[in-house]
Amino acid sequence: MRLLKCRLTSLAIALLFALVAAPVAAAYPDKPIRLIVPFSPGGTTDILARILASRLSTSLGQSVIVENKPGAAGNIGADAVAKAKPDGYTLLVDLMNTHVSNPALYPDMPFKGVDDFTPISLLGYVTTTMVINPSVPANNVAEFIAYAKAHPGKVTYASAGVGSSTHLNAAVFAKMAGIELLHVPYKGGAPALQDTIAGRTDLLFTAANITLPQIKAGKVKLLAVTRNKRAAILPDVPTVAETVPGYNMAVWYGALGPAGMPREVVVRLNAEINRIMNSADLRKTMDDAGVEVANDTPEQFGVVMHRDLAFYGKLLRELNIKTE
Repeated sequence: MRLLKCRLTSLAIALLFALVAAPVAAAYPDKPIRLIVPFSPGGTTDILARILASRLSTSLGQSVIVENKPGAAGNIGADAVAKAKPDGYTLLVDLMNTHVSNPALYPDMPFKGVDDFTPISLLGYVTTTMVINPSVPANNVAEFIAYAKAHPGKVTYASAGVGSSTHLNAAVFAKMAGIELLHVPYKGGAPALQDTIAGRTDLLFTAANITLPQIKAGKVKLLAVTRNKRAAILPDVPTVAETVPGYNMAVWYGALGPAGMPREVVVRLNAEINRIMNSADLRKTMDDAGVEVANDTPEQFGVVMHRDLAFYGKLLRELNIKTE
């Protein structure tokens, strides 16, 4: 009888905890959510975050407040999230570089690019274009490679800075194509594009939403896209890989939180974000911005992060690319 009473008491306690815990989990979110953007307002990351914040506020029934924390190539804002309480109330919308290339570029990183974060949702891939100044005598990738081989070390490419995706795309292209290009880094993508238009630099790899207006105006010439499959918004434009086999440089955006977030919160956020990103009107907006929407689980996003961390770390070491 005593043993039976003990078991009944234990069962009652367990049921009490279950009844108390269930409403807590189901209540998320019960206060405003901070959505950190580690870059200045106005960029693609910020625009994407504000679209998500507006729609998540409606679907979750709580305010989602965007906070810009720029600096150190994304490290300052990402560090604030890495060190936040992992309760789902401090989230991050970020570009891949912060997590997979910055760890190899910055010797004193304040966080681990992958291990200190919970992957929530891979938002999408940016369509990245290879463009040249119209004065360069090339109409396709093969002709550009031939021109560069005929002028070793004299053909220039612009970038948004050392270690940026614009830098890595061009550096990998040069290595795989067997050509020697001269790197001209700028403090951001806008001046890099401006000088390519002006003819002070010859080549630029950057996002389609930035280059398409200039391509249509005839100010730069479009040669290719950088992923290993043609872009939905530019179906007639070849990939670099069609001329340089194996070339595949993809830039992604993702939603993340601090490491150790509750599984049920991650699953709910992933479902809400995927639903938002795949809604018909937002897909049209993303298509116009040159973003190919993803629809991954948190686990699939985690695989992408670990894969790219290894890939870009090895790549930066091989190319001997370091911050200045």
